[in-house]
Amino acid sequence: MPLPSFPRHTCLGAFRFLLLGITLAGVLAPLAAHTQSSKNALETMVKDENASGEIVNVYSYRQPFLIEPLFEKFTQRTGIGVRVIFAKKGLVERVQTEGENSPADVLLTVDISRLIHAAQMVAQPVRSPVLEKFIPATARSSDDRWFALTYRARVAYVSRDRVSQDSLSYAALSSPDFKGRICMRSGQHPYNNALFASQIAHLGEPAFRTWLTGLKTNLSEKPSGGDRTQVRRIYAGSCDVAIGNTYYMGKMQTNSEKPEQKDWARAVRIIFPDAQGRGTHINVSGMVMAKNAPNRDNALKLMEFLVSAEAQRLYAEVNFEYPVRAGVAPSALVAEWGTLKTDPLPLETISAYRKRVSEIVDEIGFNN
Repeated sequence: MPLPSFPRHTCLGAFRFLLLGITLAGVLAPLAAHTQSSKNALETMVKDENASGEIVNVYSYRQPFLIEPLFEKFTQRTGIGVRVIFAKKGLVERVQTEGENSPADVLLTVDISRLIHAAQMVAQPVRSPVLEKFIPATARSSDDRWFALTYRARVAYVSRDRVSQDSLSYAALSSPDFKGRICMRSGQHPYNNALFASQIAHLGEPAFRTWLTGLKTNLSEKPSGGDRTQVRRIYAGSCDVAIGNTYYMGKMQTNSEKPEQKDWARAVRIIFPDAQGRGTHINVSGMVMAKNAPNRDNALKLMEFLVSAEAQRLYAEVNFEYPVRAGVAPSALVAEWGTLKTDPLPLETISAYRKRVSEIVDEIGFNN
């Protein structure tokens, strides 16, 4: 049976329609993918009347209200505008997807694991006498790819009513004295993973495994929730000691939207573990310069500005953190919690143990 024939103009029309569909698909698919990857992103622009028209693009995991005051100061000082892309996740992957055409100049993030990941995936080395002078060697990478901006200490929150001691070591957390009295979030959370990595670096693996097993024995319940959850549990009487980051105290003490958290904060006080010894374990917030930064000179100016005394004071204050630059005092509220003596162990050294620590956490069933 012969195949049906169609007029030539009909075939041409069908072909053109098919070609148009293919073209639209090629155009719309990337747009859809970009929309999907960016749907949780928030873009803001910090401008100034005296801006020179120059720009620096910042991809940030830190919320805009925490960093925009800094960028406004930077623009006032330099005339360089700051465009900020904020997202809770996916910014490193976004830069990778954008490739050589990525507009990203600087990435801001928190936690040493995320900072090192960004440095490994999308950063370039930055050699700056200013950064080397004001950021301690223990708080920047040996290959100049990541730089800390603020410290946050991993401390003990203790009950004002049920814990009388004024000092504490991390080693003591595995002591029988605290059996059934400690609460904390997941042992696999990056904040605890970093603390555990510092412990294995100091103790060696056999002693660390013994310490971690003792800590697990002392837990009042299975690890769950966040750092503020643990303080709430102390307030409720479920435990006496919690492990948490210092800045959560500031967030609770000033939380007008959830005033019950102020009550939680009043029920505890902070002890800096090993303050009389090696020093308290710290984590960081930090920055990297994107490897394809289109505005490299402006990016360097911003990075150097962020370690100025003015920026360090403001940045640490709005985040309830400690300035990484020596000689810059923390805010009055943070200072009330006590003096921070930092563990001198380099963060790079700590990070090298993170994978093994994660395996041991699972091996002993810490979260079970």
